Amino acid sequence: MLSELPQPSPAIGRPDPSDERRALDLLARTPYGRASVSMRALPFVTVARHIVVDAPASSPSAPSSSSRVLLRLHGGFGYAQACDGSVVAYSADNLSGRQEGDEDVWTVQFVGMARLFTPSAAEIELFGRPPRTADGVPFHPEYLCIEPQFISLHHLEGVPARQFTHSP
Repeated sequence: MLSELPQPSPAIGRPDPSDERRALDLLARTPYGRASVSMRALPFVTVARHIVVDAPASSPSAPSSSSRVLLRLHGGFGYAQACDGSVVAYSADNLSGRQEGDEDVWTVQFVGMARLFTPSAAEIELFGRPPRTADGVPFHPEYLCIEPQFISLHHLEGVPARQFTHSP
């Protein structure tokens, strides 16, 4: 149940930092999301595997670390190269992972600057086994790192897990 989700501050219309932490905690519960970016002035969206990790503090005197979202994309599409150095929007949700009786739906979205990077062995292990193929060709992983900014969390309550519709 997501009834414990904090509500956005009515005074300014944005979540407080604890809401952003909750959004990243929910993001960590689902393995895949969608990265959106502009490529040659046209928008595109692609699926990506993600993990949420703590960013190292920038200096020993820094008060705490922030979170980073690491993405694994198929290199054969060229999307990771297109995203490198660009502002990327990323979203994930629990729409497909709900069971009958689970009537809470959430979605997390954020934007941030994406950078190509080489993950550590521990980070690669967190990603788990990569797909064998992408569009019929061997999957070649490429990795992006994003420090989320402008995080939003939305949730709906009372949404049936499955709705069957009938066509005439």
